[in-house]
Amino acid sequence: MTTAELTAVETPLSSTWWVALLEGIAALIVGILLITDTTSTLVTLTIFLGVWWLVGGIFELVRMFIDHSNWGWRLASGILGILAGLIIVRHPLWAAILLPATVVWALGFLGIAIGIINIIRVFQGGGWSSGIMGVLSLILGVLVLAGNILATAGLIIGIAAGCAIVAGIFAIIMAFRLRKA
Repeated sequence: MTTAELTAVETPLSSTWWVALLEGIAALIVGILLITDTTSTLVTLTIFLGVWWLVGGIFELVRMFIDHSNWGWRLASGILGILAGLIIVRHPLWAAILLPATVVWALGFLGIAIGIINIIRVFQGGGWSSGIMGVLSLILGVLVLAGNILATAGLIIGIAAGCAIVAGIFAIIMAFRLRKA
């Protein structure tokens, strides 16, 4: 392959390096803000989520009239998106508390469900490692649901902040690597 062909292949990625840089900077800022000013950042992110769902619901209803396939699902999705978006935008403080708590409940129930499924797999020949993971997942799910929901939600927000910071740093590094390519 000639140098011109290699440059032509690498051009789309290397010409959009700045997009990865912006994403990395945004993730880093959100992560830092979640750690330093958790409440305000969480409310702001919740409002953005509400607007996203509201606009997405409207677009889903428009798509329903353009593409008639799956119109029932599009109608339901559009109405739910609009309703959820309106509720969040009208009550951002309430939603900022309810959304993390809902994530905790979902993780707790998911842990219990995964635990039960893995324990059932043991009796179907899945091996003891599946059973051990099932018991651990079941215990973790019960502990998440039995504990203080707001404290667990705070822990999840902290973990999300840490993940955003790490992902932001990696995205910034990758952006500069793409720029050199």
